[in-house]
Amino acid sequence: MESPITAEQDKLKARLQSQLQKQRESSQKNGAPDYRKRLSALDNLLTALVERQEEFVRATSEDFGGRARQETLALELVPLAEQIRHSRKHLAGWMKSRYVGTGLNYFPSRAKVVYQPLGVVGIIGAWNYQTLLTLSPLVDALAAGNRAMLKPSELAPRTAELIKDLIAKIFPEDYVTVVTGGTEVAAAFSALPFDHLMFTGSTRVGKLIMRAASDNLTPVTLELGGKSPALIHQEYDLRRAAERIVTGKLYNAGQTCLAPDYLLIPQARRDAFLNLFGEMVKKLYPKLVDNPDYTRIINRNHYERLAAYVSDARQKGAAIHQINPANEVSDGNNRVFLPTIIFDVNDNMAVMQEEIFGPILPVIAYRTLDDAVAYVNAHPRPLALYYFDENSARVDHVLEHTISGGVTINDVLFHILQHNLPFGGVGPSGMGHYHGFAGFEAFSKKKGVFLQSRMSALAILRPPYGPRAQRLIKFLLRN
Repeated sequence: MESPITAEQDKLKARLQSQLQKQRESSQKNGAPDYRKRLSALDNLLTALVERQEEFVRATSEDFGGRARQETLALELVPLAEQIRHSRKHLAGWMKSRYVGTGLNYFPSRAKVVYQPLGVVGIIGAWNYQTLLTLSPLVDALAAGNRAMLKPSELAPRTAELIKDLIAKIFPEDYVTVVTGGTEVAAAFSALPFDHLMFTGSTRVGKLIMRAASDNLTPVTLELGGKSPALIHQEYDLRRAAERIVTGKLYNAGQTCLAPDYLLIPQARRDAFLNLFGEMVKKLYPKLVDNPDYTRIINRNHYERLAAYVSDARQKGAAIHQINPANEVSDGNNRVFLPTIIFDVNDNMAVMQEEIFGPILPVIAYRTLDDAVAYVNAHPRPLALYYFDENSARVDHVLEHTISGGVTINDVLFHILQHNLPFGGVGPSGMGHYHGFAGFEAFSKKKGVFLQSRMSALAILRPPYGPRAQRLIKFLLRN
Protein backbone atom coordinates (compact mmCIF):
# COMPACT_ATOMS: atom_id res chain seq x y z
CA MET A 1 0.00 0.00 0.00
CA GLU A 2 1.28 3.46 -0.90
CA SER A 3 2.15 5.58 2.16
CA PRO A 4 0.25 8.87 2.77
CA ILE A 5 3.51 10.82 2.42
CA THR A 6 4.31 9.29 -0.97
CA ALA A 7 0.74 9.86 -2.13
CA GLU A 8 0.93 13.53 -1.19
CA GLN A 9 4.26 13.90 -2.96
CA ASP A 10 2.81 12.34 -6.09
CA LYS A 11 -0.16 14.75 -5.97
CA LEU A 12 2.20 17.70 -5.53
CA LYS A 13 4.36 16.64 -8.47
CA ALA A 14 1.28 16.10 -10.64
CA ARG A 15 -0.08 19.54 -9.75
CA LEU A 16 3.19 21.28 -10.56
CA GLN A 17 3.60 19.28 -13.79
CA SER A 18 0.08 20.29 -14.79
CA GLN A 19 0.85 23.98 -14.27
CA LEU A 20 4.05 23.69 -16.25
CA GLN A 21 2.21 21.86 -19.04
CA LYS A 22 -0.37 24.68 -19.28
CA GLN A 23 2.41 27.15 -19.95
CA ARG A 24 4.11 24.87 -22.46
CA GLU A 25 0.85 24.38 -24.35
CA SER A 26 0.22 28.13 -24.36
CA SER A 27 3.72 28.69 -25.70
CA GLN A 28 3.19 26.15 -28.49
CA LYS A 29 -0.27 27.45 -29.35
CA ASN A 30 0.29 31.20 -29.10
CA GLY A 31 4.00 31.48 -29.74
CA ALA A 32 6.43 33.81 -28.04
CA PRO A 33 5.11 37.17 -26.84
CA ASP A 34 5.97 39.92 -29.29
CA TYR A 35 7.41 43.31 -28.40
CA ARG A 36 4.04 44.87 -27.55
CA LYS A 37 2.96 42.01 -25.30
CA ARG A 38 6.28 42.05 -23.45
CA LEU A 39 6.03 45.80 -23.00
CA SER A 40 2.47 45.44 -21.73
CA ALA A 41 3.53 42.77 -19.22
CA LEU A 42 6.25 45.03 -17.84
CA ASP A 43 3.86 47.99 -17.67
CA ASN A 44 1.26 45.97 -15.78
CA LEU A 45 3.82 44.70 -13.30
CA LEU A 46 5.14 48.18 -12.60
CA THR A 47 1.65 49.62 -12.17
CA ALA A 48 0.65 46.87 -9.74
CA LEU A 49 3.82 47.28 -7.67
CA VAL A 50 3.36 51.03 -7.35
CA GLU A 51 -0.32 50.73 -6.50
CA ARG A 52 0.26 48.06 -3.86
CA GLN A 53 3.52 49.32 -2.39
CA GLU A 54 2.09 49.82 1.11
CA GLU A 55 0.84 46.23 1.13
CA PHE A 56 4.38 45.06 0.44
CA VAL A 57 5.70 47.28 3.22
CA ARG A 58 3.24 45.79 5.72
CA ALA A 59 3.68 42.19 4.61
CA THR A 60 7.47 42.41 4.73
CA SER A 61 7.49 44.04 8.15
CA GLU A 62 5.13 41.37 9.48
CA ASP A 63 7.35 38.59 8.09
CA PHE A 64 10.39 40.02 9.88
CA GLY A 65 8.57 41.08 13.03
CA GLY A 66 9.65 44.61 12.18
CA ARG A 67 11.45 46.17 9.24
CA ALA A 68 11.75 49.82 8.29
CA ARG A 69 9.25 50.99 5.71
CA GLN A 70 12.00 52.93 3.96
CA GLU A 71 14.19 49.84 3.58
CA THR A 72 11.44 47.86 1.85
CA LEU A 73 10.70 50.77 -0.47
CA ALA A 74 14.29 51.86 -1.16
CA LEU A 75 15.98 48.45 -1.27
CA GLU A 76 13.27 46.41 -3.00
CA LEU A 77 10.53 48.36 -4.76
CA VAL A 78 12.64 51.26 -6.05
CA PRO A 79 15.26 48.95 -7.68
CA LEU A 80 12.42 46.89 -9.17
CA ALA A 81 10.74 49.97 -10.62
CA GLU A 82 14.06 51.21 -12.01
CA GLN A 83 14.76 47.80 -13.53
CA ILE A 84 11.37 47.68 -15.25
CA ARG A 85 11.80 51.18 -16.66
CA HIS A 86 15.30 50.27 -17.87
CA SER A 87 14.01 47.13 -19.59
CA ARG A 88 11.14 49.00 -21.25
CA LYS A 89 13.52 51.65 -22.55
CA HIS A 90 15.99 49.19 -24.09
CA LEU A 91 13.75 46.26 -24.99
CA ALA A 92 13.35 47.08 -28.68
CA GLY A 93 17.12 47.25 -29.12
CA TRP A 94 17.73 44.07 -27.15
CA MET A 95 15.29 42.11 -29.34
CA LYS A 96 16.97 43.05 -32.61
CA SER A 97 19.15 40.52 -34.38
CA ARG A 98 22.84 41.40 -34.28
CA TYR A 99 24.83 40.96 -37.48
CA VAL A 100 28.40 39.79 -37.07
CA GLY A 101 31.31 39.43 -39.44
CA THR A 102 31.90 36.11 -41.20
CA GLY A 103 35.52 36.50 -42.19
CA LEU A 104 37.00 36.99 -45.64
CA ASN A 105 37.04 33.26 -46.32
CA TYR A 106 33.24 33.14 -46.40
CA PHE A 107 32.55 36.32 -48.40
CA PRO A 108 29.89 37.28 -49.47
CA SER A 109 27.92 35.34 -46.85
CA ARG A 110 26.47 36.94 -43.70
CA ALA A 111 25.89 35.87 -40.09
CA LYS A 112 23.71 37.09 -37.27
CA VAL A 113 22.74 36.34 -33.68
CA VAL A 114 19.01 35.93 -33.04
CA TYR A 115 17.60 36.11 -29.51
CA GLN A 116 14.71 33.73 -28.86
CA PRO A 117 12.78 33.05 -25.63
CA LEU A 118 13.80 29.81 -23.94
CA GLY A 119 10.17 28.92 -23.14
CA VAL A 120 9.14 28.39 -19.52
CA VAL A 121 11.41 29.69 -16.77
CA GLY A 122 11.36 28.62 -13.12
CA ILE A 123 12.32 31.20 -10.48
CA ILE A 124 12.96 30.41 -6.80
CA GLY A 125 13.18 33.55 -4.66
CA ALA A 126 14.84 34.29 -1.32
CA TRP A 127 13.29 35.42 1.97
CA ASN A 128 15.66 38.25 2.87
CA TYR A 129 14.46 40.47 0.00
CA GLN A 130 11.49 38.40 -1.05
CA THR A 131 9.85 40.91 -3.39
CA LEU A 132 13.03 42.00 -5.17
CA LEU A 133 14.65 38.58 -5.47
CA THR A 134 11.49 36.90 -6.78
CA LEU A 135 10.28 39.59 -9.15
CA SER A 136 13.59 40.97 -10.45
CA PRO A 137 14.39 37.74 -12.36
CA LEU A 138 10.79 37.77 -13.58
CA VAL A 139 11.37 41.18 -15.19
CA ASP A 140 14.29 39.76 -17.17
CA ALA A 141 12.37 36.60 -18.07
CA LEU A 142 9.37 38.62 -19.33
CA ALA A 143 11.59 40.99 -21.29
CA ALA A 144 13.15 37.96 -23.01
CA GLY A 145 9.68 36.72 -23.96
CA ASN A 146 9.31 33.75 -21.62
CA ARG A 147 6.53 32.37 -19.52
CA ALA A 148 7.38 31.83 -15.86
CA MET A 149 6.58 29.92 -12.70
CA LEU A 150 7.63 31.50 -9.40
CA LYS A 151 8.34 29.90 -6.02
CA PRO A 152 8.83 32.52 -3.25
CA SER A 153 10.48 31.53 0.01
CA GLU A 154 8.27 30.01 2.70
CA LEU A 155 10.27 31.88 5.40
CA ALA A 156 8.48 35.11 4.42
CA PRO A 157 4.95 33.72 3.96
CA ARG A 158 2.95 36.96 3.99
CA THR A 159 5.06 38.47 1.23
CA ALA A 160 4.88 35.20 -0.69
CA GLU A 161 1.08 35.23 -0.60
CA LEU A 162 1.00 38.89 -1.62
CA ILE A 163 3.24 38.14 -4.62
CA LYS A 164 0.93 35.26 -5.54
CA ASP A 165 -2.13 37.50 -5.35
CA LEU A 166 -0.50 40.30 -7.34
CA ILE A 167 0.65 37.97 -10.13
CA ALA A 168 -2.74 36.23 -10.33
CA LYS A 169 -4.49 39.56 -10.85
CA ILE A 170 -2.32 40.81 -13.70
CA PHE A 171 -1.26 37.64 -15.57
CA PRO A 172 -3.16 34.58 -16.79
CA GLU A 173 -1.98 31.33 -15.22
CA ASP A 174 -0.62 30.06 -18.54
CA TYR A 175 1.70 33.12 -18.72
CA VAL A 176 2.95 33.68 -15.16
CA THR A 177 1.96 31.74 -12.04
CA VAL A 178 3.13 31.52 -8.43
CA VAL A 179 3.51 28.37 -6.34
CA THR A 180 3.77 28.67 -2.56
CA GLY A 181 4.69 26.12 0.08
CA GLY A 182 7.57 24.70 2.11
CA THR A 183 10.69 22.75 1.37
CA GLU A 184 8.80 19.83 -0.18
CA VAL A 185 7.29 22.21 -2.74
CA ALA A 186 10.70 23.75 -3.44
CA ALA A 187 12.20 20.29 -3.99
CA ALA A 188 9.45 19.26 -6.40
CA PHE A 189 9.60 22.65 -8.13
CA SER A 190 13.35 22.42 -8.76
CA ALA A 191 12.92 18.96 -10.28
CA LEU A 192 10.54 20.22 -12.99
CA PRO A 193 11.85 20.17 -16.59
CA PHE A 194 12.02 23.94 -17.02
CA ASP A 195 13.82 25.52 -19.95
CA HIS A 196 15.84 27.50 -17.40
CA LEU A 197 15.84 27.56 -13.59
CA MET A 198 16.99 30.46 -11.44
CA PHE A 199 17.63 30.16 -7.72
CA THR A 200 18.64 32.78 -5.17
CA GLY A 201 19.75 31.55 -1.77
CA SER A 202 22.48 29.74 0.13
CA THR A 203 25.34 27.76 -1.37
CA ARG A 204 24.18 24.65 0.48
CA VAL A 205 20.69 24.77 -1.03
CA GLY A 206 22.11 25.82 -4.39
CA LYS A 207 23.90 22.48 -4.62
CA LEU A 208 20.60 20.67 -4.05
CA ILE A 209 18.87 22.80 -6.69
CA MET A 210 21.58 22.09 -9.23
CA ARG A 211 21.49 18.38 -8.47
CA ALA A 212 17.72 18.25 -8.99
CA ALA A 213 17.93 20.27 -12.22
CA SER A 214 20.65 18.01 -13.61
CA ASP A 215 18.22 15.11 -14.05
CA ASN A 216 16.46 17.17 -16.73
CA LEU A 217 19.64 18.87 -18.00
CA THR A 218 17.92 22.13 -17.03
CA PRO A 219 20.36 25.05 -17.29
CA VAL A 220 20.58 27.00 -14.03
CA THR A 221 21.46 30.46 -12.83
CA LEU A 222 22.50 30.34 -9.18
CA GLU A 223 22.73 33.56 -7.19
CA LEU A 224 24.29 32.42 -3.93
CA GLY A 225 26.31 34.28 -1.33
CA GLY A 226 29.53 33.59 0.48
CA LYS A 227 31.84 35.75 2.51
CA SER A 228 32.19 39.12 0.80
CA PRO A 229 35.21 41.04 2.15
CA ALA A 230 35.62 44.76 2.69
CA LEU A 231 39.24 45.91 2.44
CA ILE A 232 40.39 49.33 3.68
CA HIS A 233 43.77 50.69 2.62
CA GLN A 234 45.98 52.46 5.14
CA GLU A 235 45.63 55.81 3.33
CA TYR A 236 41.84 55.86 2.91
CA ASP A 237 39.68 58.12 5.11
CA LEU A 238 38.71 55.76 7.91
CA ARG A 239 35.64 57.68 9.04
CA ARG A 240 34.17 57.68 5.54
CA ALA A 241 34.88 53.97 5.14
CA ALA A 242 33.32 53.15 8.52
CA GLU A 243 30.20 55.16 7.75
CA ARG A 244 29.64 53.37 4.44
CA ILE A 245 30.50 49.89 5.70
CA VAL A 246 28.31 50.18 8.81
CA THR A 247 25.38 51.53 6.81
CA GLY A 248 25.54 48.73 4.26
CA LYS A 249 26.20 46.08 6.88
CA LEU A 250 23.20 47.03 9.02
CA TYR A 251 20.61 47.35 6.26
CA ASN A 252 18.08 44.61 6.98
CA ALA A 253 20.16 43.85 10.12
CA GLY A 254 22.84 42.32 7.94
CA GLN A 255 20.48 39.84 6.28
CA THR A 256 21.80 40.77 2.84
CA CYS A 257 23.76 38.46 0.56
CA LEU A 258 25.95 41.39 -0.51
CA ALA A 259 26.59 42.77 2.98
CA PRO A 260 30.27 43.01 3.92
CA ASP A 261 30.87 39.67 5.64
CA TYR A 262 34.28 40.46 7.11
CA LEU A 263 36.69 43.39 7.20
CA LEU A 264 40.40 43.50 6.33
CA ILE A 265 42.10 46.50 7.92
CA PRO A 266 45.68 47.55 8.73
CA GLN A 267 46.67 46.50 12.26
CA ALA A 268 47.32 50.09 13.33
CA ARG A 269 43.77 51.19 12.43
CA ARG A 270 41.86 48.37 14.12
CA ASP A 271 41.01 50.11 17.41
CA ALA A 272 40.13 53.35 15.65
CA PHE A 273 37.67 51.45 13.45
CA LEU A 274 36.05 49.91 16.52
CA ASN A 275 35.48 53.37 17.98
CA LEU A 276 34.03 54.61 14.70
CA PHE A 277 31.84 51.50 14.41
CA GLY A 278 30.28 52.23 17.81
CA GLU A 279 29.88 55.89 16.95
CA MET A 280 28.16 55.14 13.64
CA VAL A 281 25.79 52.57 15.17
CA LYS A 282 24.71 55.08 17.82
CA LYS A 283 24.22 57.74 15.16
CA LEU A 284 22.15 55.51 12.88
CA TYR A 285 20.25 53.65 15.61
CA PRO A 286 20.10 55.52 18.96
CA LYS A 287 17.92 52.62 20.05
CA LEU A 288 17.76 49.12 18.68
CA VAL A 289 14.80 47.36 20.30
CA ASP A 290 12.47 50.34 20.47
CA ASN A 291 13.28 51.48 16.94
CA PRO A 292 11.24 50.73 13.78
CA ASP A 293 14.31 51.51 11.65
CA TYR A 294 16.26 48.47 12.93
CA THR A 295 15.18 45.19 11.37
CA ARG A 296 14.54 42.02 13.36
CA ILE A 297 16.16 38.68 12.54
CA ILE A 298 13.73 36.70 10.38
CA ASN A 299 13.05 33.95 12.96
CA ARG A 300 14.32 32.49 16.22
CA ASN A 301 16.37 29.77 14.51
CA HIS A 302 18.39 32.36 12.64
CA TYR A 303 18.78 34.44 15.81
CA GLU A 304 20.16 31.43 17.65
CA ARG A 305 22.46 30.63 14.73
CA LEU A 306 24.00 34.12 15.01
CA ALA A 307 24.30 33.82 18.79
CA ALA A 308 26.09 30.49 18.31
CA TYR A 309 28.62 32.17 15.97
CA VAL A 310 29.45 34.73 18.66
CA SER A 311 29.64 32.10 21.41
CA ASP A 312 31.90 29.86 19.34
CA ALA A 313 34.25 32.75 18.52
CA ARG A 314 34.44 33.79 22.18
CA GLN A 315 35.26 30.25 23.28
CA LYS A 316 38.05 30.07 20.69
CA GLY A 317 39.73 33.26 21.87
CA ALA A 318 38.12 36.08 19.90
CA ALA A 319 37.38 39.48 21.43
CA ILE A 320 33.67 40.35 21.17
CA HIS A 321 32.42 43.94 21.06
CA GLN A 322 28.65 44.44 20.95
CA ILE A 323 27.05 47.85 20.57
CA ASN A 324 23.88 48.55 22.56
CA PRO A 325 23.37 52.34 22.57
CA ALA A 326 20.33 52.40 24.88
CA ASN A 327 21.27 49.34 26.99
CA GLU A 328 18.10 47.50 25.94
CA VAL A 329 17.25 43.85 26.41
CA SER A 330 18.03 41.97 23.20
CA ASP A 331 17.17 38.28 22.98
CA GLY A 332 15.56 35.53 20.95
CA ASN A 333 12.10 36.72 21.92
CA ASN A 334 12.32 40.14 20.29
CA ARG A 335 14.89 38.86 17.71
CA VAL A 336 16.89 42.10 17.88
CA PHE A 337 20.53 41.16 17.38
CA LEU A 338 23.11 43.68 18.57
CA PRO A 339 25.64 45.01 16.03
CA THR A 340 28.77 43.06 16.84
CA ILE A 341 32.48 43.45 16.01
CA ILE A 342 34.72 40.41 16.48
CA PHE A 343 38.51 40.80 16.74
CA ASP A 344 41.20 38.10 16.70
CA VAL A 345 39.24 35.71 14.50
CA ASN A 346 40.67 32.71 12.70
CA ASP A 347 39.44 30.22 10.12
CA ASN A 348 38.63 27.61 12.78
CA MET A 349 35.73 29.73 13.99
CA ALA A 350 32.25 29.09 12.62
CA VAL A 351 31.78 32.80 11.95
CA MET A 352 34.64 32.60 9.42
CA GLN A 353 33.38 29.42 7.75
CA GLU A 354 29.77 30.33 6.91
CA GLU A 355 28.07 33.35 5.40
CA ILE A 356 26.97 35.35 8.44
CA PHE A 357 23.69 36.89 7.26
CA GLY A 358 23.41 39.09 10.33
CA PRO A 359 24.88 42.23 12.00
CA ILE A 360 28.19 40.59 12.94
CA LEU A 361 31.45 41.90 11.43
CA PRO A 362 34.64 39.89 11.99
CA VAL A 363 37.79 42.01 11.62
CA ILE A 364 41.13 40.71 10.33
CA ALA A 365 44.23 42.87 10.72
CA TYR A 366 46.75 42.75 7.87
CA ARG A 367 50.36 43.95 7.45
CA THR A 368 50.54 44.65 3.71
CA LEU A 369 48.05 44.99 0.89
CA ASP A 370 49.48 41.87 -0.73
CA ASP A 371 48.82 39.97 2.51
CA ALA A 372 45.17 41.08 2.42
CA VAL A 373 44.80 40.10 -1.24
CA ALA A 374 46.41 36.73 -0.53
CA TYR A 375 43.91 36.10 2.27
CA VAL A 376 40.97 36.81 -0.04
CA ASN A 377 42.41 34.55 -2.73
CA ALA A 378 43.01 31.71 -0.28
CA HIS A 379 39.28 31.43 0.35
CA PRO A 380 36.24 30.67 -1.86
CA ARG A 381 35.49 33.37 -4.39
CA PRO A 382 32.95 35.82 -2.92
CA LEU A 383 29.80 37.32 -4.40
CA ALA A 384 31.20 40.83 -3.86
CA LEU A 385 34.41 42.61 -2.92
CA TYR A 386 34.62 46.13 -1.50
CA TYR A 387 37.89 48.03 -1.68
CA PHE A 388 38.46 51.48 -0.17
CA ASP A 389 41.34 53.40 -1.74
CA GLU A 390 41.76 56.60 -3.80
CA ASN A 391 44.92 55.39 -5.53
CA SER A 392 43.94 54.20 -8.99
CA ALA A 393 47.05 52.04 -9.47
CA ARG A 394 46.33 50.11 -6.27
CA VAL A 395 42.65 49.84 -7.19
CA ASP A 396 43.65 48.30 -10.53
CA HIS A 397 46.03 45.95 -8.71
CA VAL A 398 43.26 44.65 -6.44
CA LEU A 399 40.84 44.30 -9.36
CA GLU A 400 43.41 42.36 -11.40
CA HIS A 401 44.53 40.08 -8.59
CA THR A 402 41.17 39.06 -7.11
CA ILE A 403 38.12 37.31 -8.56
CA SER A 404 34.64 37.99 -7.22
CA GLY A 405 31.10 38.20 -8.51
CA GLY A 406 31.18 42.00 -8.53
CA VAL A 407 33.00 44.96 -7.00
CA THR A 408 32.14 48.32 -5.53
CA ILE A 409 35.04 50.70 -4.96
CA ASN A 410 34.87 53.10 -1.99
CA ASP A 411 31.40 51.97 -0.94
CA VAL A 412 29.34 48.81 -0.60
CA LEU A 413 26.36 47.24 -2.40
CA PHE A 414 25.99 49.81 -5.17
CA HIS A 415 27.12 47.63 -8.08
CA ILE A 416 23.90 45.59 -7.74
CA LEU A 417 21.83 48.70 -8.49
CA GLN A 418 23.49 49.39 -11.85
CA HIS A 419 21.27 47.97 -14.56
CA ASN A 420 23.99 48.19 -17.20
CA LEU A 421 26.24 45.91 -15.12
CA PRO A 422 25.80 42.13 -15.06
CA PHE A 423 25.15 40.74 -11.58
CA GLY A 424 26.16 37.26 -10.54
CA GLY A 425 28.52 35.15 -8.50
CA VAL A 426 31.49 32.99 -9.39
CA GLY A 427 32.22 29.47 -8.20
CA PRO A 428 30.75 28.89 -4.72
CA SER A 429 29.01 32.28 -4.83
CA GLY A 430 27.01 31.40 -7.93
CA MET A 431 26.95 30.98 -11.68
CA GLY A 432 25.36 32.97 -14.45
CA HIS A 433 24.33 36.63 -14.55
CA TYR A 434 21.22 38.73 -14.79
CA HIS A 435 20.12 42.40 -14.64
CA GLY A 436 19.61 44.49 -17.75
CA PHE A 437 20.88 43.04 -21.02
CA ALA A 438 22.72 40.31 -19.09
CA GLY A 439 19.35 39.14 -17.75
CA PHE A 440 17.77 39.33 -21.19
CA GLU A 441 20.60 37.15 -22.50
CA ALA A 442 20.38 34.72 -19.58
CA PHE A 443 16.75 33.90 -20.40
CA SER A 444 17.24 33.86 -24.18
CA LYS A 445 18.66 31.38 -26.64
CA LYS A 446 21.37 33.15 -28.59
CA LYS A 447 20.88 31.41 -31.91
CA GLY A 448 23.71 31.69 -34.42
CA VAL A 449 22.45 31.99 -37.99
CA PHE A 450 24.67 31.72 -41.09
CA LEU A 451 23.26 33.13 -44.34
CA GLN A 452 25.00 31.65 -47.35
CA SER A 453 25.04 33.64 -50.60
CA ARG A 454 24.32 32.31 -54.07
CA MET A 455 28.04 32.18 -54.69
CA SER A 456 30.38 30.54 -52.18
CA ALA A 457 34.15 30.80 -52.24
CA LEU A 458 34.33 27.39 -50.57
CA ALA A 459 32.44 25.63 -53.37
CA ILE A 460 35.77 24.39 -54.71
CA LEU A 461 36.26 22.38 -51.50
CA ARG A 462 34.11 19.59 -52.86
CA PRO A 463 35.39 16.33 -54.19
CA PRO A 464 36.93 15.38 -56.45
CA TYR A 465 39.72 17.51 -54.94
CA GLY A 466 42.10 19.07 -57.39
CA PRO A 467 44.91 21.63 -57.51
CA ARG A 468 42.56 24.56 -56.84
CA ALA A 469 41.33 22.97 -53.61
CA GLN A 470 44.92 22.31 -52.54
CA ARG A 471 45.91 25.92 -53.24
CA LEU A 472 42.92 27.20 -51.23
CA ILE A 473 43.72 24.96 -48.26
CA LYS A 474 47.34 26.10 -48.37
CA PHE A 475 46.19 29.72 -48.37
CA LEU A 476 43.83 29.15 -45.44
CA LEU A 477 46.62 27.45 -43.44
CA ARG A 478 49.10 30.27 -44.05
CA ASN A 479 51.19 31.47 -41.10
